[in-house]
Amino acid sequence: MGKDRFDIKEKEFMNLVTDAVIIVDKVTGVNYLYVQRGYGGGLTPLLDSDGKLIVTKE
Repeated sequence: MGKDRFDIKEKEFMNLVTDAVIIVDKVTGVNYLYVQRGYGGGLTPLLDSDGKLIVTKE
């Protein structure tokens, strides 16, 4: 895996300690939400209203 595998699709500055970023895996197309708050953070795949993975096709 190279450093070019993931693409930042959207980044939102929430407040002084919180950022939200949508990341796309260029190999699988799966979209992830990464939220960082202070020294902690979390990553989860994004799902549509049917509970299926959101996949970006290019």
